[in-house]
Amino acid sequence: MQHVWNRLQLLNASGSLQLLGGGKVQVKVMDDEILTNIDHVMPYGFSHSPRAGAKTHLIFPSGDRSYGVAMVVGDKRYEMTLQGGEVALHNDVGDYVCIKTGGVIEAKASTKVIADTPLFECTQNCKIGGDLEVVGDTTLANVTSNGKDISDQHTHADDGAGIVN
Repeated sequence: MQHVWNRLQLLNASGSLQLLGGGKVQVKVMDDEILTNIDHVMPYGFSHSPRAGAKTHLIFPSGDRSYGVAMVVGDKRYEMTLQGGEVALHNDVGDYVCIKTGGVIEAKASTKVIADTPLFECTQNCKIGGDLEVVGDTTLANVTSNGKDISDQHTHADDGAGIVN
């Protein structure tokens, strides 16, 4: 019975991430035990490369420390403060995409956002807080500048002396 109890105690552990690479991690667990060649499991569609020191939660099938799986790697040093129901993707320098409650998606990038796509479409209004630089052709329907229509739909009045206003 003691053998079974010992195996049960070895089913899981947590430690500090030391190295990462090739789908494997090296983790320091209690009493400075270094576990190497631990499989690093990531959910489909999500990839990450956590920093050394990140908290790592491990399982060991059958309680055998020779084969382990890192199920969760988290790092409170870089954790965001969120409101109830919010979800965020973020990195260690503060860049993030946050799906907020109330229908708002907030993105912050310290340098720029690149959308590499043949078409970027907004189905409603678009508000730009800075300058707009267009490198290709521009197609517009109606154009208003400073409250005045400057499209091909506006007309000028002739004052009768041949001067168009």
